[in-house]
Amino acid sequence: MTARSEEEVGQVRDLATRGTALGSRLDGLDAAVAAARGRLDESLLDDVTGATRRATERLRLSAQHTVVAIAGATGSGKSSTYNALAELELSSVGTRRPTTSWATAVVWGAEGAGELLQWLGIPPRYQTMRDSLLDSRRDAREFEGVVLMDLPDHDSTEVAHHLEVDRLVELADLLVWVVDPQKYADAALHDRYLKPLAGHQDVMLVVVNHIDTIPEDERDAMVADVRRLLVADGLADIPVLPISARHGIGMDELRREITDRVASKRATAMRVEADVATAARRLEGAGGTAAPREVTTEAVEELQTKVDDAAGVPVLAAGVRRTVASRTGRATTWPPLALFGRTPDQALVAELGDELPAHSDAPQVGQVQRGALHTAIREFADGIGRDLATPWERALRAAATDDLDETGQRIDSELRGVELGAGRIPWWAHLLRLVQWLLLAGALAGGVWWGLAAASVVEDAPDVVGYPAPAVVLVGCLAAGLVLAVLGRIAAAAAARSRARRAEENLRDAVAGVLEERVVQPVREANRDYADFRSGVLAALGE
Repeated sequence: MTARSEEEVGQVRDLATRGTALGSRLDGLDAAVAAARGRLDESLLDDVTGATRRATERLRLSAQHTVVAIAGATGSGKSSTYNALAELELSSVGTRRPTTSWATAVVWGAEGAGELLQWLGIPPRYQTMRDSLLDSRRDAREFEGVVLMDLPDHDSTEVAHHLEVDRLVELADLLVWVVDPQKYADAALHDRYLKPLAGHQDVMLVVVNHIDTIPEDERDAMVADVRRLLVADGLADIPVLPISARHGIGMDELRREITDRVASKRATAMRVEADVATAARRLEGAGGTAAPREVTTEAVEELQTKVDDAAGVPVLAAGVRRTVASRTGRATTWPPLALFGRTPDQALVAELGDELPAHSDAPQVGQVQRGALHTAIREFADGIGRDLATPWERALRAAATDDLDETGQRIDSELRGVELGAGRIPWWAHLLRLVQWLLLAGALAGGVWWGLAAASVVEDAPDVVGYPAPAVVLVGCLAAGLVLAVLGRIAAAAAARSRARRAEENLRDAVAGVLEERVVQPVREANRDYADFRSGVLAALGE
């Protein structure tokens, strides 16, 4: 059958699964594969995609027919079972069996079967349309819609036989495994087929043929031993039917089991569901089952704090505080205090103490410490990826650590572009400095006036509130200067703290912008992919 486009496949699936849980499970599997691209092994993802494609194609063809495959080893009586179900001699048995690598098929209900048989790869010469025959000894309506296939021997020495069995086992809706009393414990059957199909027991039957060769009082024990082996294979719920195709023993029960499954219209859907669940478990085995962790605000803030420290943001902010305090203090110093060698900015330094660096020069932005930066980023990614399967843990770390040198350079560049404001003093400091000089001039004028009045060089100054006016001017200006010095000191400290706070906020914003773009957002996207992967797997499993 020619390959179909992805759009056609999607349309087919939408029509075939509309209003059913199966559509949601297939959608979940697709979503899990899409989320895992670039994270998990691509060959695994391609296998799973192939499984969903086969399921979609089978759903498109499932409206009228159910594919039942009869499989078994050489000598198990597989072909005789096939002939007994068809009530015709269609497959050669025993020494007459041909060495062809093709399966044969008999169809009840030819209408619409052609495309299905083409999809199954059954050549026309190996097809039999049951309703075209006139020698039926049983009402054909009970098998209406059944495509019964006789597969090559799975233990054949011909490689082509193995390949054909492997191919058709993946396509059949119902698998009937025929074993015989001598070789039912064959490791080739259990290890190659039964154990890997443990998730498909709802669409499998095991029949023990040649039961007529076993004494009646030993038959139950042998069937029980077959069930024991199946339980060890993970197939505890698979039905086991003892039959003799040659003598017709148990054939009615086998035919009834098949017709019941066909009548329920669930065989195809159950097979597809089993395929989807198996594919989902393969993804789960590779991608893990841990619940996704949230990229919390606390985790981002912790990363920010560590990188801020590595970039020297607190030191820069403290430098801004000291520089602004020093320069504002010098600007508002009352001139007489400077004569005694102690200015308000020195007093501020003494007050602020260990919070400030030991120099008052304008702070200079340096380079972020690369080692601390890299460690902080890795710890952030590892915290989010903790307990995840190795491929996803690596994916989260790779998302965070992609080109760490570039991340460091971007942080350096952004920090250098931040205006710290350490070199500017507040506007009010200029005004205060002018007032201080005016008060100093007033004090000097008052002192000169008072001295000249005392020396009778000028007329006696009038009294103000009982004191000579020059004295009042002198003392008033000195007192006002002292008061303004104290207020200037308080205002300078407040301005320094405010400027440092703004500088720190701007520096943190610069760091945060780089971290958000190059670390946090990529980790969120990888983590979102993992969350989509897990939700898709759970949806595919029907959970």
